[in-house]
Parts: sequence; structure tokens; C-alpha cells
Amino acid sequence: MRCTSVVIADRHPVVLQGLTNVLGAESSFKIVASCSDGTDCIEAIRRLVPDIAVLDISMPGLTGLEILAIANSENLPTRLVFFTTSIEDRELVMSAAAGAYGVIPKDATPEFLLQSLRQVADGQRLLPLPSSDSAVSRDRANIAIAENVLTVLTDRERQIMRLVSKGLSNKEIGRRLNIADGTIKVHLHHIYQKLEISNRTVLAALALSQNETAGRLAESQVPRIRETGQR
Repeated sequence: MRCTSVVIADRHPVVLQGLTNVLGAESSFKIVASCSDGTDCIEAIRRLVPDIAVLDISMPGLTGLEILAIANSENLPTRLVFFTTSIEDRELVMSAAAGAYGVIPKDATPEFLLQSLRQVADGQRLLPLPSSDSAVSRDRANIAIAENVLTVLTDRERQIMRLVSKGLSNKEIGRRLNIADGTIKVHLHHIYQKLEISNRTVLAALALSQNETAGRLAESQVPRIRETGQR
């Protein structure tokens, strides 16, 4: 039986101990690192490249979403699952838009936790999806989730978000849009407040994730369009 390597991270020692007890009792899982803050967590993911990382969304050092953004930007293959006290709609939306594999409540049963992590190990996402199993339906759902996040932004803020995802600095964005650097900073401040994030790395990850999913959906529709044209 394949053994799935796991990094666990939570600011509460009792949660770490609980995860250790549950996963350690299963031969199909192996905990390779246990971390109490976000900085140690991302370093463990970089160094050990585990199959799965189970972490809280709210942690000192780096938040779960910031860790996810860094993992995305560095193309780390580890699948991130958030293990959190409360799952708000916004947390689900933000996690899905940024590319997390799922969110599991801390009041879940050990059986549910293990079953969920086995699904993630098999490449399945735990985030809400439509009943259809088709790839197109899943991609449509992910696009809708990402768009729900971005509806709070103005057209100008979306424009700045796209330019940030391309790696442009504030000065470069200002030149491109013909507006002052200070105005860009104000726009970014408003974007961070609206999306409840803290830096441009997370912002870029959200934008890139949305673009990639939209691209996959467009590609998947090509054969269907051709079929329709041949009828």
C-alpha cells in the first residue's frame, strides 16, 4: 500500500497531537513534519515536498492562504488542505480560488478526516462541486467560485490585479495605466481589504488560478464546438 507523506501545521499543540494520533495510527499515512507556525510550515513543504499539507488557515508567521500562494508561485506539488475551526463561505471561496484541495472542519470525525485525506491523495478536491463528474463542470464551478471573490472589485482594481499577477511593480503598473504610484498603492490597499488578504503574492495567486481555470475550460469546449459545427 502506498504511504502518503503529510506535513501538519497548527498553532495549537493539542490539535497537532490529535492529528499525530489519528494519522500515526494509519500505515497509509506518514507525518514527516509537525509545525506550530506558518513560516516553519512553508519551509517544511519546500524541504520535504510532502504529498499533502494539513494546516490551519489562521497561523502566526504566515497565514494558510499566504502559504498556499507561495506554494503556487514556486510550483510546489504538495496538495494543501485547510483544517479549521469554522468554515465560512468566504474561506471556502478564497481557498478554492487560490487552488486549495479542500477545507475540513476540526469537529469532523477521525474517519471523515482520514477518508478526506485519502481522496486528496488520489487527486480529488474536497471543495464544493456540482454533482456532475465532468471536468468541464468542475472547471465551471471553480471559475464561478473565483468570480464570486472578484465581484467585490471595481474594473480598475481587477485591471491592477491582472497586472500584479504578471509580476509588474507599482511603478510599472502606474506607467502602463498612466496613473501615479501613490494611486496604485491606494487601489492595492482597497483590494487587500475587500479580499481580506495581506500581500500581492496572495493576490497574484488568486488571479493566476482564475486565468488557468478559464483557459482549461476554453480548451475543453473546443471539441464540442467542432462537433456542433459538423452536425
